[in-house]
Amino acid sequence: MTDAAAPRRTHDPADARVASLRAELRDDTPFVATPTPRLTWTVTSAQPWLQASAEATDGRRTVPLDDGESALVAWPFDPLAPDEIREVRVRARSTAGDRTAWSEPLRVEAGFLAPGEWTAQPIGLDDAAREAQPALVRTRFTVDRPVARALLFWTALGVAEPELNGAAVSDDVLSPGWTAYRDRLVHETVDVTALLRTGENVLGATIAGAWYTEKYGFFAFTNRVYGTQPSFLAQLRVTYEDGVVETLAATGDGWTAAGGGPVVDSGIYAGEHQDLRRALPGWSEPGRTPTDDDGWAPARVGAAALAGFEAVPTPEARIAPPVRRTQEIPVAGVLTTPSGGTILDFGQNLVGRIRLRVRGERGTRVVVRHAEVLEDGELGLRPLRNARATATFDLSGGDDILESRFSFYGFRYAQITGADVDPADVEAVVLHTDMRRTGWFSSSHEMLDRLHENVVWGMRGNFLSIPTDCPQRDERLGWTGDIQVFSPTAAFLYDCDGFLASWLRDLALEQSRQNGNVPLVVPSALPAFGDGLGPTAAWGDAATVVPTVLHERYGDLGVVRDQYESMRSWVDAVLRDAGDSGLWAGRMQLGDWLDPAAPPDKPGRAKVDGDIVATAYLARSLRQVADAAALLGKDADAGAYAALAERSRVAFAAEYVTPAGRMMSDAPTAYALALEFDLVTDPVARAGLADRLASLVREGGYRIGTGFVGTPLVTDALTAAGHLAAAERLLLQTECPSWLYPVTMGATTVWERWDSLLPDGTVNPGEMTSFNHYALGAVADWLHRSVAGLAPAAPGYRRLRIAPRPLPALDRATARHLTPYGEASVSWHRDGDAIVVRAVVPPNTTAEVDLPGHDGTGALEVGSGEHEWRIAAEPASPRPQLPGLRASLADVIDDPRAYRALLDTLAESDEARAESVRTETVWASGRSASTALMFTPPDLLDRVDAAIRAATAG
Repeated sequence: MTDAAAPRRTHDPADARVASLRAELRDDTPFVATPTPRLTWTVTSAQPWLQASAEATDGRRTVPLDDGESALVAWPFDPLAPDEIREVRVRARSTAGDRTAWSEPLRVEAGFLAPGEWTAQPIGLDDAAREAQPALVRTRFTVDRPVARALLFWTALGVAEPELNGAAVSDDVLSPGWTAYRDRLVHETVDVTALLRTGENVLGATIAGAWYTEKYGFFAFTNRVYGTQPSFLAQLRVTYEDGVVETLAATGDGWTAAGGGPVVDSGIYAGEHQDLRRALPGWSEPGRTPTDDDGWAPARVGAAALAGFEAVPTPEARIAPPVRRTQEIPVAGVLTTPSGGTILDFGQNLVGRIRLRVRGERGTRVVVRHAEVLEDGELGLRPLRNARATATFDLSGGDDILESRFSFYGFRYAQITGADVDPADVEAVVLHTDMRRTGWFSSSHEMLDRLHENVVWGMRGNFLSIPTDCPQRDERLGWTGDIQVFSPTAAFLYDCDGFLASWLRDLALEQSRQNGNVPLVVPSALPAFGDGLGPTAAWGDAATVVPTVLHERYGDLGVVRDQYESMRSWVDAVLRDAGDSGLWAGRMQLGDWLDPAAPPDKPGRAKVDGDIVATAYLARSLRQVADAAALLGKDADAGAYAALAERSRVAFAAEYVTPAGRMMSDAPTAYALALEFDLVTDPVARAGLADRLASLVREGGYRIGTGFVGTPLVTDALTAAGHLAAAERLLLQTECPSWLYPVTMGATTVWERWDSLLPDGTVNPGEMTSFNHYALGAVADWLHRSVAGLAPAAPGYRRLRIAPRPLPALDRATARHLTPYGEASVSWHRDGDAIVVRAVVPPNTTAEVDLPGHDGTGALEVGSGEHEWRIAAEPASPRPQLPGLRASLADVIDDPRAYRALLDTLAESDEARAESVRTETVWASGRSASTALMFTPPDLLDRVDAAIRAATAG
């Protein structure tokens, strides 16, 4: 029984204090993108702490905040002016009357320009020899008196690395990243005061096309959709010590450009070619006057854009962290290929590039090829499709450090030709958007922990400027369906509120060009493909799901407010397409994409009908729009969309649920959708659907039977209905397809397909095969919420839910998360015949506690602090001896001893028959084991019968 009435608390004596304070959504910079940044603070306290009120000061005014909120609190001061700096402090008072001291000051700097202040024009190479040609641009300017502050505002159509007086202005990589270029550019804001000097100064940049000039599409059907040449835009805002403010060095007339720098060619898919013999020492420093002989000429002014992209939107300040180098990984192993080549193994599938130190004869060409896997002992290049993913370097003749600058690669293995390189002189440089890690999970199960680590690495590699589907082949696009299913997991693992809020702005802008329809990829780089398919369930629903998740996980009502019109436009577009029946049927859908039963070349051919998926998502998105409207006080909308949601729910149940309690598509995803989206509400009917779901999971041998849509739902649906054992067997399965099968094959990221690598070690024959996709890793959210037991019960974790569901196969599990209110954690471990549950509830939050064995009445509630409970471990049920081949197939699959005995005994005589039984048998309760062995020789039947009896005896 649960000793729930008297949890033990332990406290260290300490005074309450404000532990952290930040403005808006970033920790990595003092710059904010809005004049009214929201404030978030956390408190540490040795005693239970619940805030009653707070005060904030900016040195000018002290403002009372008469409520208990401490996350994303509205800016209480006068708005910031451009270039303004404030120092903000807060202090808080608890409901018990305790007051903290004032926090340490937080420097808040305006990172934006005033309306109309942006004057920079796009510039680039005027006489480019080829499309997408990298270039150098520069200008000289004079500073004639002491400077108090200098801010550089810059962006690019493409990517750039600016330099001021010979020094890089920041450590950002691939900035400013990829946005919906037709409608949105983001600018960087950099304090360059320390780089500026009195007298002559030089501002320059190396620019490359990256996403702006890339060709997008599939197979041979690829086209540039934005522009043919990269451009740079920048201006310097200088505040002199006498108070005068001046804009200097704005891109436009007076800038020069050259195409002869060390970066010869660069592309996202092709990779990069550098010729280090072409380096121009001092090109961005004062004192050197570039001449025509150096290839310098007046810069092109204006964007080299394709039709429809001529207008350049006024850039807005960045709200998400930039991409940075976040880790360096040494070589883990050196392999010799059958062809005699040498391959470096970094031991981890990652996203970034190789950095190597080398010395060789001038002009020697060094080539680096990248791959995620090996095939027949050589680099597995086929999955890259048309992406060359090659880094090429021509050596200078001196000591060279080689690293691509404007491209990135998804790889674990690299092959270097052209130079003998000591592995000690090589490292892999990891790149991703520099988000703060906020979530961790661990358990007593080594393979499960590796799965979770694979999910983390998959997110790191694919959260690079935008949320991509994969980082290695000729795609790397912002597929909306992938992030729709993965966003809850992402929001636990990293602080991605700003990252996803920024991407959602692009989604809304692209959507506005399609009459409410959300394109399949954002930014919309496949317009013809997206328009032809029309509104697509589960993909377009990112418009409603992702803002809902950001509000649920971060308490971010602002993103709901900003995205509300997008949310509403999406469901309105679907309603126009679907008609008035409440169903969304008869349309082309991607459905439960990558159902493992689908043929390799037809990943959309799932067991569940696409109409079921579409109507289920319509009903849920309508509900999410209704909930968003209620949050925003839009009562009329809330009522209207709630009624539409109920109409679709009722229509779904009438159309797709039989009177006997079966789904019309008798597939796990259909049942999971009906249960997890609350499309069937009658308790008896729900229990029947859940029982059938558990039966289907058993009949499938506890191997995965879901694709993108069903995978995030199936374990939750089983757990909520009391089928935890089935969820456990599904989770810990190692046969293909399963979550742990890739781990058994050495995976270090989540794969696109359940069998991207086949059991024989060959690459899946499907044209679409990636070894770094995060979508199927969405099960990690269930690990956090259910296996460990830490979840939000109110937006932003203002109220926590502590509800661990200990799996019998585990001895312990822990989830830890940095909530907006501070660190929360739940852990449990076995102690004899008891389970010890410990939880940390951060100050200014409360928690509802639901422990195994609790009858659900009188729900437990606790305040902040450390808590511990002991509950009785559920005793293992004794397993009876099975009557050999007369046992039901369900009993055999439910007893791992019997299952193993059956297959192993078959394999001793006939491996092909054993494999056929494993993969083709329906492990149902109404069928005896003998029915799976028809046409088996009698002597082998006898041996199998005896093996099952012996394995289950005693």
